[in-house]
Amino acid sequence: MPRTLLQIFTIVFLAASGVISAAGQSHPTATPGSQLPERLGKWTAGAPPAAAEPRSDEETKVLKEAGLIGMDTRAYAGAGQPLTLTIYQFRDPSGAYEALTYLAKDHPPSTPPRPGVIASASIFQVGNFVVDATRENLASADRIALSDQIRKHADNSPLPPIRGYLPDTGRVAGTDRYTLGPEGFRAAITSLNLAEFAALADLAGFSSGAESIFARYRGDAKEAVLLLIEYPTPQLAELHLRHLEATTAAAKLEGITAERRGSLLSLVLKPSSKDFAATLRSHIKYETEVTWNEPGATATDPPWVTVLSRIFVGTGVFMIVAVVLGVAFGGVRVVTKFFFPGKIFDRADQMEILQLGLTGKHIQHRDFY
Repeated sequence: MPRTLLQIFTIVFLAASGVISAAGQSHPTATPGSQLPERLGKWTAGAPPAAAEPRSDEETKVLKEAGLIGMDTRAYAGAGQPLTLTIYQFRDPSGAYEALTYLAKDHPPSTPPRPGVIASASIFQVGNFVVDATRENLASADRIALSDQIRKHADNSPLPPIRGYLPDTGRVAGTDRYTLGPEGFRAAITSLNLAEFAALADLAGFSSGAESIFARYRGDAKEAVLLLIEYPTPQLAELHLRHLEATTAAAKLEGITAERRGSLLSLVLKPSSKDFAATLRSHIKYETEVTWNEPGATATDPPWVTVLSRIFVGTGVFMIVAVVLGVAFGGVRVVTKFFFPGKIFDRADQMEILQLGLTGKHIQHRDFY
């Protein structure tokens, strides 16, 4: 029987696996280009979406580091104004945000800065998707309509909190660079004309789960680049701060000042003055909190006197129950045998007694009671 059941379970499992496999083959994973509509405002698609490739080796490395799943492009025509949309799909919104800040270096920043995750008038992020348009005059209504359609299939989990730590005052539009690894870090360093600090890419500690963000600041004829690096724990931040200080001193990398606040390291690169670097740090929107009024837990165990009394009471109850049940069982048997002798218990025709025959007296079952 167990062998038969095992065979049945094996057959059912294989059949279910086949159904799942067939279902997976009949419904292939949608490509990023499936998010691009046939019509967008005054534009109409002239052909289906086509797979696209990164434009350079650097872009390939950065997009791979960001978790690129696929990228497609689609051409549109309308009113004599061609439009090309390129859509990138990533594993999560953090990777998409890294790609957004990297790709935005090729686009003029929006002025004034647009609300939401929009790097310029023609490149924007929707969850784990990034859309890049070839035209700067993409209407807001068209961008909103396209965003609403993509958002239905996007991962809308929150963006990395580090982007909110940057000060707003004096930040140069279009200079934000968020990175999740050394490739994006080096690309950010290059785009901000800070090639002398490229060695920091191997010192930041991305293998420890770090993430970083750059931004350039100007004000009152002063200038600097603020670099924030966040680690999973304050201990890792302290460890990498000491490593950075020792390594940069040995490498004679001038113009770097680093400080730690909780899990966040702040580095001011090439500041015009120490006062400007201190001012930048004072405006970082990151605060650590120590809670002193955390609710305390009270002991829930009762006093030992109460525990002992409950033990004695419980033991007594069990003893009384045992006595009552024993008397009840034995009493029922005795009463039954008294009123119905040999009819319910100890029936002579159903009892067998082995005798040694040492005496001549025959033993009856009644002799036992």
